[in-house]
Amino acid sequence: MNLSVVVPVYNSEQSLPALVSRLHPVLKAAASAYEIIFINDGSRDRSWQVICELAAQNSWIRGIDLMRNFGQHNALLCGIRAAQYEIIVTMDDDLQHPPEEIPKLLEKLAEGHEVVYGTPEEEQHGFWRDLASQITKIALQTAMGSEIARRVSAFRVFRTHVRDAFAHYQGSFVSIDVLLTWATTRFAAIPVHHDPRTIGASNYTFRKLAVHAFNMITGFSTLPLQLASLMGVALTFLGMGLLVFVIGRYLIQGVSVPGFTFLASVIVIFSGAQLLALGIIGEYLARIHFRIMERPSYVVRRKSEGGTVTD
Repeated sequence: MNLSVVVPVYNSEQSLPALVSRLHPVLKAAASAYEIIFINDGSRDRSWQVICELAAQNSWIRGIDLMRNFGQHNALLCGIRAAQYEIIVTMDDDLQHPPEEIPKLLEKLAEGHEVVYGTPEEEQHGFWRDLASQITKIALQTAMGSEIARRVSAFRVFRTHVRDAFAHYQGSFVSIDVLLTWATTRFAAIPVHHDPRTIGASNYTFRKLAVHAFNMITGFSTLPLQLASLMGVALTFLGMGLLVFVIGRYLIQGVSVPGFTFLASVIVIFSGAQLLALGIIGEYLARIHFRIMERPSYVVRRKSEGGTVTD
């Protein structure tokens, strides 16, 4: 078995040496050949310098430096495409995903699955981050159309050949979990230990996770457009019901429905629905605009292998 470990890096100069020291014995015991690919996603600290130092000391470590911060999933896509071996492991750079749990994922993968997630036994982020994670997973379930979406995590292993399904994907909005569903439905998830973060602070906030969830729904699903259509149908029936009510009251009681408030409320309801539908359509048009511009998922500045840095 040969393994490629892909790790997106952002402001993690302190945790990288410890991550390598814990990963090395695990990979040495589990694989005949292995590599670690660090993708520096526009870090503002010394992360790239640390990656170069580690690559100079260990021939099985490779570094890729992106031109700017493109986001975790975009950086992952870059690393996945650069992987050389038959099985890919993805994990965070903050040591919350214990490297010692990798053999569990590999054992599950060997049962015939294509993708295996390591689901945290207990989240270690805090209330607001955990809440945002749950919202993101609900959005991911909508985009993936699979129950496994509620158990996904950034700690995953999959067979490298599944990347062929998204080899030519060039969109600027990336969700690795959704892209994996383009290749297979053979998913599995197992509980793994999840360590509390001891170095630095999380770069994900409630706002960033909410934006990521919105991007997943609008980038990989037509659900918002379907909801807008359903809302339009529902409000049409509401309008017809109101018309029947007004005419019926006039014919039966001989009086019209009084009040400016009633009329204003109806106008506000219909106007709000129209603006919401236009906003949703505008979001999809914006994404088409970005695709026509061929905005890249990521841009590589330089690479580091065996102590040699190349542009």
